Amino acid sequence: MKRALFILIGLFLMNARAQEDTRVSLPFNVDEGLAFGTLSAMGMDSTFIYNKVDSIITNGIKNKAFPGAQILVAKNSTLVFHQSYGYHTYDSLQPVSNDDMYDLASVTKITAPLLAIMKLVDQGKLDLDVPFSTYWTDWKNIKDKKDLTLREILAHQGGLTPYIVFLNKVIKKNKKLKRRFVRTRANSRFNEQAYDDLFVKTRFNHKMYRIINRSKVNEKKKYTYSGLAFLIFPKLIEQLSGMSYEAYLNQNFYGPLGTSTLVFTPKTKNFPNKIVPTEWDTLFRHSLTQGWVHDENAALLGGISGNAGLFATATDLAKLMQMYQNYGTFNGHRFISEATLKEFARVQYPDNDNRRGLGFDKPLLGNDTLSLEEAYPAPEVSSQSFGHSGFTGTFVWADPENQLVFIFLSNRVYPTRENRNLYDLNIRGAVQQVFYQSILQE
Repeated sequence: MKRALFILIGLFLMNARAQEDTRVSLPFNVDEGLAFGTLSAMGMDSTFIYNKVDSIITNGIKNKAFPGAQILVAKNSTLVFHQSYGYHTYDSLQPVSNDDMYDLASVTKITAPLLAIMKLVDQGKLDLDVPFSTYWTDWKNIKDKKDLTLREILAHQGGLTPYIVFLNKVIKKNKKLKRRFVRTRANSRFNEQAYDDLFVKTRFNHKMYRIINRSKVNEKKKYTYSGLAFLIFPKLIEQLSGMSYEAYLNQNFYGPLGTSTLVFTPKTKNFPNKIVPTEWDTLFRHSLTQGWVHDENAALLGGISGNAGLFATATDLAKLMQMYQNYGTFNGHRFISEATLKEFARVQYPDNDNRRGLGFDKPLLGNDTLSLEEAYPAPEVSSQSFGHSGFTGTFVWADPENQLVFIFLSNRVYPTRENRNLYDLNIRGAVQQVFYQSILQE
């Protein structure tokens, strides 16, 4: 009898909240570290938000910026908005759901290797301002790399080559795969799985490192975004921690955070969640990429990398980003020291017209003076805010000053990466701005 009464009370409270913000749905897998609340309780105009966001996203789907998208917002450590729109693909067969998993692409950089790097800095195992070659000894005798510091590398101030297409090393001129690098069956020499029936040579990572070693460095110290070092970081983390990269992240971060869907290679882990597909790959995998990392460089590392490869639900991303926004704490547990996180989230080289923090992206310098069309991200975000975007159509942002976490997930690369309307229509910035405008209307 008592149990039935508690259930009725719970249903009554849920119904009362639903009437206050009529389309708020309960988030998936939220614990006491990230409370559930309503927009109006945070002084935000729910009608304004829903109407504006619906309009922007509907226009995005109509213009094929993406077949579907998902948006999550937390204000004051409280999840107040979590909505899914559209479908996984343009055939409208599988609706986007709040517990879907997405390929995070470059959002991986701040949600995987950067976590470990900050902890290793806290432990005194890494120093931002000594030559990176102190730790990555392959660079000790390379003239243009031996003096680069980790600070320069993480702020994209080191002049490293932006990107190397390693896929060119495994595909012949006739578009067939080279058997010395890729096989269709696993064995002791080919056990890095890139796709359902594609296995990369186990030591192909060493070939990648050698090519990176030979890559050019720009002598001019200026901002040039490069993901090359993030291909190296997992191996470095293993060397310094004495643990596998995945195990280190699970033990120190994902487990204690309660973020069970923050994983690499989810296709091999039997998640009940649907995984949103990315691109119809006509070059390497020759099928729809789903459950395997979209980025080819990460795929050639078996899907476990520092530049890409991580998948997650929006709710688990929110927990991690809330920890960042709290400068290192979540649910009563400290993961990273406040001093270290603040240092990483600070603009490092503003005098060089470089907006970046250490690993983290930051607003454009002078962002608050720009229009929405010129700004990145929304012009209303604070200068303290930070986050990262991903090639597949993902974006995460934390704003400690305004206590607002913003997460945007989409698969804009479906069916092809040539789809650029997500950028051309500035959809992510426009949606993010809606929530700030609502706060300003209090």
